[in-house]
Amino acid sequence: MPANLTPDYLKADKWFKEAATDEERILALEEMMRVIPKHKGTDHMRAELRRKYSALKESAEKKKKVSHGPDPFHIPKSGAGQVVLLGLPNNGKSSIVAATTHAKAQVADFPFATSIPLPGMAQFEDIKIEIVDMPPITTEYAPAGIVNTLRNCDLIGVVIDLSSDIAQQIKICFDFLGEKRLLLDKDNTLGKKCFVIAAKADISSSEKIDELKKLLPKPYEITAVSVNDKASLDKMLADIFRLLDIVRIYAKKPGQRPDMTEPFILPRGSNVIDLAQSIHRELAEKLRTARCWGSGVHDGQNVHKTHILNDKDIIELHFA
Repeated sequence: MPANLTPDYLKADKWFKEAATDEERILALEEMMRVIPKHKGTDHMRAELRRKYSALKESAEKKKKVSHGPDPFHIPKSGAGQVVLLGLPNNGKSSIVAATTHAKAQVADFPFATSIPLPGMAQFEDIKIEIVDMPPITTEYAPAGIVNTLRNCDLIGVVIDLSSDIAQQIKICFDFLGEKRLLLDKDNTLGKKCFVIAAKADISSSEKIDELKKLLPKPYEITAVSVNDKASLDKMLADIFRLLDIVRIYAKKPGQRPDMTEPFILPRGSNVIDLAQSIHRELAEKLRTARCWGSGVHDGQNVHKTHILNDKDIIELHFA
């Protein structure tokens, strides 16, 4: 039986062959295993991918033990989504993290005050979003390990200091992202979604935003912030939530009030069966019907397993 490999698989295979580090190879293999067609024609290929993956993971673990410590650039995801900030020295990244999270970001006037990634949790309405302050990059320097952190995140925020040389910052940041194949586009579906944070908006003229828009390589979404303006930071978090493309779903047991404290976080476009699977795979197999309170339906309306969920829907699942 022919393998009938998809374009997404072939792109992941190309990424694997061009990878410069074991960490990138592991990520590429994970993507290959995710997108490879599942049928008899690919049984041998899938087994070989699993073998390569296990060997690389074992090798990486041995290297970690030899290095006498964990990799500081490996930031496990936490919260509803992980956003990694990228930019040049002293451009306001650390101030943004300090202003939106409880992380003790080192805000200093000298360059390279941040030497390793620093994650913090930002509160947006009833969920937490992880924002990671990264060491800065320059034309001559990018920290070892930064690519893996960026590759693993959900969203990249390129921080541009409006009070400094905008053109230079754009060139350095987007050249770096392009060279490392980190930008999501039609030719690189393995890249990451990216947006621009225009920092220090309070000490810059409105013309600077217009300049930024004109200089960007493509029309990325821009959110202007000042760490002294809470409204701008709140808007940034709202923009991040929208760009993460997720929905919050609240579970309700039959005959009880819904739990509105800890929503389930699902990708936008998920349906009722996806919700059941996120709770437990065996529950999904036993799912019989569901009721929904939310947009587009009458309160308590019975919905099909394939009903698409909207943000803040309340779902009551019934099992066989």
